[in-house]
Amino acid sequence: MSGSFFRLIFRNAWRHRLRSGLTVLGMVVAILAFGLLGTVVDAWYAGAEGAAANRLITRSSISLVFPLPLTYKDKIRAVDGVRDLSWANWFGGIYKEPKNFFAQFAVDGESYFRLYPEFVVPEAQMRDFLRDRKGCIVGRKLADTYGFKVGDTLTLKGTIYAGNWDFVVRGIYDGAKKGTDQSQMFLHWAYLNEVVKAKMPGRANNVGVFIAEVTGADQVAAVSRAIDAEFVNSRAETLTETEKAFQLGFVAMTEAIVVAIRIVSYLVIFIIMAVMANTMAMTARERTAEYATLKALGFSPGFVAAMICGESLMLAGAGGLIGIGLTFPVATAFAAKMGTLFPVFNVSEATVLLQAGCALTVGVVAALLPMRRVARLAIVDGLRAVA
Repeated sequence: MSGSFFRLIFRNAWRHRLRSGLTVLGMVVAILAFGLLGTVVDAWYAGAEGAAANRLITRSSISLVFPLPLTYKDKIRAVDGVRDLSWANWFGGIYKEPKNFFAQFAVDGESYFRLYPEFVVPEAQMRDFLRDRKGCIVGRKLADTYGFKVGDTLTLKGTIYAGNWDFVVRGIYDGAKKGTDQSQMFLHWAYLNEVVKAKMPGRANNVGVFIAEVTGADQVAAVSRAIDAEFVNSRAETLTETEKAFQLGFVAMTEAIVVAIRIVSYLVIFIIMAVMANTMAMTARERTAEYATLKALGFSPGFVAAMICGESLMLAGAGGLIGIGLTFPVATAFAAKMGTLFPVFNVSEATVLLQAGCALTVGVVAALLPMRRVARLAIVDGLRAVA
């Protein structure tokens, strides 16, 4: 019986092939768009999701624009619970054209990569980087995008630090896990500070942020308060927060965009739900006599309603499966076109589950009204409607 039931549903679903094909196509486009927009939102939060629970970021309490004195490092290191410490400066150079944007940080090489084990650099390349004051390390995605190879000279036009800066690519790092940002560039803070000291002495011996590794995630709050307490009423007071909170601060600046993308993604699903509901309503009206005949032959209202629901789910499911399948290659192509704008652009399991859930919801909701109408349909009224 079940085999015959599913065959009946399949034949009914494709009785009007053009209508069914267009409905499935609309479903494919909606589910694909929903998946891509969801992946864009995930990419926005990728930095926060990849943050370590035991890393703290200390910056100026006023703004990131204001630097902190390098001398703060000794007091931060002395705070109980701090296991390791490093620091970094945003460099902000332009590679050839302003559109070629990627993150560049001047770091204390040895300690920075010790704090970030997710950046995996071959040992020999790391040694070369540490020996060369003009050396730099770039991410695998950055190297693939611009064709950087170990030994290449990379020239950046300074915006914060004026002039042309030449760096030699001494290493290419890979991510220890899938979600690691592989589109950054790291150069020596000591070299940057040396040049700044010669040209702009007033800006020397300053850093953008300090990165502290705490002995345990349960000590994060206490250590944060202790660090900030060290610099209360100083000329440069600090704000210490978890790495995740620090990253979310950047996301908050564009929160309106993220909210708009989420709204659009669900609006797309709502529109296809309306289209699907119209398709099922048309189908039910056309087959009123058939449903009445089935009920006259002894089939229950539940059986007839199940036919409509099954047909709706078949169309929605077909579109959903194709849309989910297309999401992966389309996302890969989209990420390639975007270059380093989205450092991490992976379709997550959560996005796929949401796509499947939306397809299922559309299939069920679109069939509700036709199911209710047919279940309550009187046999005489159904036959009379045709006549």
